[in-house]
Amino acid sequence: MVVYLIGAGPGDADLITLKAVKALNKADVVLYDYLANEEILAHAPETAEKIYVGKKAGEHYKTQDEINELIIKQAQKHENVIRLKGGDPFVFGRGGEEILALMEHDIKFVVIPGVTSAIGAPTSLGLPVTHRALATSVTIVTGHEDPTKTETQVHWDYTADTLIILMGIGNIKENTSQIMKYRSPQTPVCAIESGTLPNENLVFGTLENISDKKINTPAILIIGDVVKMYKDIYNYQGE
Repeated sequence: MVVYLIGAGPGDADLITLKAVKALNKADVVLYDYLANEEILAHAPETAEKIYVGKKAGEHYKTQDEINELIIKQAQKHENVIRLKGGDPFVFGRGGEEILALMEHDIKFVVIPGVTSAIGAPTSLGLPVTHRALATSVTIVTGHEDPTKTETQVHWDYTADTLIILMGIGNIKENTSQIMKYRSPQTPVCAIESGTLPNENLVFGTLENISDKKINTPAILIIGDVVKMYKDIYNYQGE
């Protein structure tokens, strides 16, 4: 028995890797997330069982502990178990927690990386997260920490040229307020809604006003001068 932890990519079903498709082709069961495009399930055999274990803000279908237990239960019954996760399993995907649970039960696992939305969503638009002489560093940070933590690990004093925030729309006002302690309120910001999908949408603003704009989830925030540069590309593409 083996469990494959697979990154499904940022949304577009065509952005999953060939290695992931090969693993899906031999699946006995697939446990998939809210952010994993269901079109990808077509790569699994018709006989494979598909189990939805999605989590999204305010609507946790199953807790992480319940998901861990379910993965173990399925692995004990089947030869090839697929855990399909949006983006990359190790970029705020809690793949590490699932691996530790598998190790406790001596279950073999294989990790297949995926394209994280933090990179895939902006770059698919032509928005470079780095740009020579403009941005030579990137920080990816969660905008929604585990509420059970006794002490925060996010202090918003990051010095990278480009700041990318995942899962941050629900706390956007609080987060941008904190970031403005370290960056100019006029720092350009771009929110990417449903990145790489047909209903993709962009919302532009600054640290000072982005929280006043309507932004639909799922969305990521790109903060930094690369956004200002991207506007020229955005306008060119619209011509």
